[in-house]
Amino acid sequence: MLLTEGGYRTCAGKRIEIGEHLRYLPMGYFNDTSLGHITSVTTNILEQTGDIATRAIILVMQGTITTAIVSLGMFIFDVRIGLICVAVILIFFIFNQFTNKSVEKVAPEKIEADKDMVGVILEFIQGIAEIRNYNIISMNNARLNKAIERKTKADIKAEIAAIPLVGVQMLICKLAGVVIAGASIAFYLNGTMKLTYCITMMLCAFIIFESLDLAGTYTALIRIIGKGVDMVNEIMEVEQMDINGEEIHPSNRDIHLEHVSFAYEDRTIIDDVTLDIKEKTTTAIVGPSGGGKTTITSLIARFWDVKSGKVTLGGRDVRDYSFDSLMENFSFVFQRVYLFEDTIANNIRFGRPEASMEDVIAAAKKACCHDFIMSLPNGYETVVGEGGATLSGGEKQRIAIARAIMKDAPIIILDEATANVDPENEKDLTEAIENLTKEKTIIMIAHRLKTVRHADQIVVIDKGKIVQQGKHDELMAKDGIYKKFVSGRKKAVSWKIA
Repeated sequence: MLLTEGGYRTCAGKRIEIGEHLRYLPMGYFNDTSLGHITSVTTNILEQTGDIATRAIILVMQGTITTAIVSLGMFIFDVRIGLICVAVILIFFIFNQFTNKSVEKVAPEKIEADKDMVGVILEFIQGIAEIRNYNIISMNNARLNKAIERKTKADIKAEIAAIPLVGVQMLICKLAGVVIAGASIAFYLNGTMKLTYCITMMLCAFIIFESLDLAGTYTALIRIIGKGVDMVNEIMEVEQMDINGEEIHPSNRDIHLEHVSFAYEDRTIIDDVTLDIKEKTTTAIVGPSGGGKTTITSLIARFWDVKSGKVTLGGRDVRDYSFDSLMENFSFVFQRVYLFEDTIANNIRFGRPEASMEDVIAAAKKACCHDFIMSLPNGYETVVGEGGATLSGGEKQRIAIARAIMKDAPIIILDEATANVDPENEKDLTEAIENLTKEKTIIMIAHRLKTVRHADQIVVIDKGKIVQQGKHDELMAKDGIYKKFVSGRKKAVSWKIA
């Protein structure tokens, strides 16, 4: 019982450890690694590993100790039977190695199939709206069926690899019991063994080989979970960003990018960018899709580390900051908002967990979401579905803004936060953003001309470089990408404008 509880506690501790480790990995890791892989490792594989390992360790230890003690007793009672017992045990362990190697060969395929199936199921569930909208259910069903079929085949293959060999192991154990029983009877009949010893030897033989058979079966399972442990270790071995910085509280929030370059998978995304963003000013970043706009904001907040150059906040390199002290300076409102499966009040409190209910309501009112929250059956105690599935896009955006208002960070990064908002929510959302951004440093990835027009500076990014920079009127006075963006927006199909 204690071992079982210890095993589950170990798994729980490992999950927490993985969660802490993932927190400090560069964003590139999450781009390269599927959600299914991470989910499968931290849930299914880790649970199976803990469950099987706990039981296997108990049974293998029990079988080994029982075998050792009883074998020693048989030697003491009768050396001849003891030697037969040792010979059979050696044969068993040699064959057990073949079984384990056979199982070990199919274990990676089994675990990979499990991981892929989890990934496809997650993708199917998360994309169900788009799947229905574009009537691609049959195509996605085919992918799901293929993943399930692969998992089924991998499971069957693992069983086929193990069952015959495990069956032979079982046969060896049963035959060994029969051989020792026969030898004991023969020794008794020829007068070289007492009847009590004969009966004892037969009982001991069946005790030994029953325990040994069970232990042998679980050693094969240990080989399978060994591959699961390898996958857990792979995640833990991914190099974290340097998080051993200082607790820095800058006197100002001026941001400076100095000859910053960044590449992803050998493809240059940002190329020698130098940019100043003064405290309490608004900077609009515009440019064609894929030009590097979001990457610049990610480098400023140190979601990634620069390849060359440096990013400073308050005159200090962002790499000098501890992770937590750097994040204290930023609030983000993304185009795609994620809400946790919790109450609306708690989702707003993520900005400041210790906040009172009065603070939550005040933030919601500033974010223009108090009225719609109160119209819900349980008000602020309404539990939203995972990802905020029970709310509209505009409602989720306003709750995200309330969360950012609650945090009250000095720098606000808006990543196309109103790009896909319906007209009914636009007025409330615009007012919410105005309340959020008062007296703040604002960096917005711009998509609407009216928000760009009033920025203190407009930065035009194309192919990872700053190609234009200035105020709206200044840029309109020049022939360049920005003027084409404004005057020829119907032709510029890759630009998001309203």
